[in-house]
Amino acid sequence: MTKRPTRYEDLNDPQARPRHTGIASFFRAPIADNPSDADIALIGVPFDGGVTHRSGARHGPRAVREQSTLLRRINAATGVAPFAHAKVRDLGDCWLEFPYELTGALEEIAGYYRAVHDAGAIPVSVGGDHSISLPILRGVAGHRPVGMVHIDAHCDTGDDYLGSRFHHGAPFRRAVEEGLLDPRRVIQIGIRGTTNDPDMWGFSAASGMRVLGIDEFTDQGWAFAAAEARRVVGDGPTYLTFDIDSLDPAEAPGTGTPEAGGITAREALRLLRALRGIDFIGGDLVEVAPSFDPGTITAFNGASILFEILCLVEEAWRTRERSGV
Repeated sequence: MTKRPTRYEDLNDPQARPRHTGIASFFRAPIADNPSDADIALIGVPFDGGVTHRSGARHGPRAVREQSTLLRRINAATGVAPFAHAKVRDLGDCWLEFPYELTGALEEIAGYYRAVHDAGAIPVSVGGDHSISLPILRGVAGHRPVGMVHIDAHCDTGDDYLGSRFHHGAPFRRAVEEGLLDPRRVIQIGIRGTTNDPDMWGFSAASGMRVLGIDEFTDQGWAFAAAEARRVVGDGPTYLTFDIDSLDPAEAPGTGTPEAGGITAREALRLLRALRGIDFIGGDLVEVAPSFDPGTITAFNGASILFEILCLVEEAWRTRERSGV
């Protein structure tokens, strides 16, 4: 039996109730089973079959869901209230029926996102490892290439690794090859770390992507990075992907491929807020691995980043609704 308030009428809204109560959904949003019931669909993708070293991101959606219940309904910095205008619904998880064959698993995810897209819902997703971005793009960008703002420690434009071209270090090379991304409208922010190959991320530059490494980010600042993102992606439809390992390991230790000297959570929030007005058609947060996350700091910072992504996507959705696009 669902308990109803007897005195405080505003508590009829579950998102207004004490944050430690209720069944955990993303941001305590209503749960839906049909994407046609949502304007914006919050989706977990508990899959880490594309990880090349430390696994565990399959548990990321559950951890981020739990931490997201700590967040409230209004973005105090921007005034955006994403739940006030759009039907934001937690669609649950795109769980895998056949997770052990990588290319088939990714196509299973793609089929799910095609159905979400065809129903008219805008997906905001939580992985899972970064390989999930490829099938999501297959679902939302299959009919034309889109731009992308990519915040990460790694370019993820590698190629074959131990016999597979489909892993979390290669989704965006594959996306360009499949005509899902326009590389001239892609910016990759925060890139850093060590490699075994001096040309590890050569495809990014060769294809026309703008790579804004951590040294340039640190020297020029988050506002410069945001201005560059606006310049690169322009006015066209754009996807937003945020790998939690873009943050410094001091603020996001719970991830599979940490790299020293990353972006701070404060810089990440300011950067994302400065992207308001871009025509975002979806977004994701990936690579939260709770087994490496003391004190749940990574999952909490991930949930905070996810809220900013939701706000950006909701504003873009509202702009398209007003213009009738």
